[in-house]
Amino acid sequence: MDMFNGWGPTIAQGAWTTVEVALVSSVFGIALGLLGAAACLSRFKAVRWLAEAYITAIRGIPQLLLILMVYFGSTVVLSRLLALVRPDAGMVEIPPYPAGVFALALIFGGYASEVFRGALTAIPRGQVEAGMAVGMGTLQIFFVIQCPQMLRLALPGLGNIWISTLKDTSLISIVGLSELMKASELATSDTRRALFFYLSAGAIYLTLTVLSSLVLHQLERRGARGERTA
Repeated sequence: MDMFNGWGPTIAQGAWTTVEVALVSSVFGIALGLLGAAACLSRFKAVRWLAEAYITAIRGIPQLLLILMVYFGSTVVLSRLLALVRPDAGMVEIPPYPAGVFALALIFGGYASEVFRGALTAIPRGQVEAGMAVGMGTLQIFFVIQCPQMLRLALPGLGNIWISTLKDTSLISIVGLSELMKASELATSDTRRALFFYLSAGAIYLTLTVLSSLVLHQLERRGARGERTA
């Protein structure tokens, strides 16, 4: 007897979509985080102000609300832009997948900006000055001296953001993306076995989180090789 009542493949596909959305969002989020950290440390006041405004907005707006704002806001913006070219064009509907990935990437990037900024400022200034003294350029100093140390220092914080992003993918179900949470809701509506499917979803989320924690722990240990410990 199939204990999932035929919903096993749908749950499995939903779990895969959850991991995929989290991974894609994290890649774009890391890029946004690096840009945000660079903007926060910029010598231009306007750039610093924009970066601080972005980080403050991400940290202050509930994530569910931000997802809804991105999903419906992008539809309105793109529809109006298209209307400038084709006045007879109708509404442009944004698929849940890109809208969800974009929203989660914005959230990831907002928090990652603070992590990267803290990691960069933790690197002794003397190392940068030493690189300049031997004739290294700005990009060479960043990739040779700052970037390896920044990634090592930022890894614990990025790991926490990754785990939060993995769980926050469940929020995208509200805009119709068929990830793990949405698949569990559909299975519950069909079978009336809410406790079973929600417990199953919780077990899958827990398994993904534990596996992620183990991988992150190994990466942190590898990155800390050669470092002095108290």
